[in-house]
Amino acid sequence: QVQLVESGGGSVQAGGSLRLSCTASISTDEMYCMAWFRQVPRKGREEIARIEKNGYTTYGESVKGRFTISRDSAKNTLYLQMANLKPDDTGTYYCAAEEPRRTYCSYNYPHRGQGTQVTVSS
Repeated sequence: QVQLVESGGGSVQAGGSLRLSCTASISTDEMYCMAWFRQVPRKGREEIARIEKNGYTTYGESVKGRFTISRDSAKNTLYLQMANLKPDDTGTYYCAAEEPRRTYCSYNYPHRGQGTQVTVSS
């Protein structure tokens, strides 16, 4: 079972920045793709960024140009650099990972962390 632990959440004013980290219990190279999700009450869960093993990244429209996803295999860590934060970015942020050693991204992400809260005030 892969364990994922997020950190770096907090409260920030609109226009500010935060960097979220997600440390995995195994090498991030073992997981073909990893992603960040955002969950907001009454709005459900949204995949906001994804990175594949070859470095290819995709972003949700709401965060494109402001957020950057990256991974550091030496530290077994996935990152989400968030800039120009807006009140609508408020939510619980989760990292998720593909099944280890799978050679493609199923987009089901069977492994997920507990989440970290981000609150952006206007």
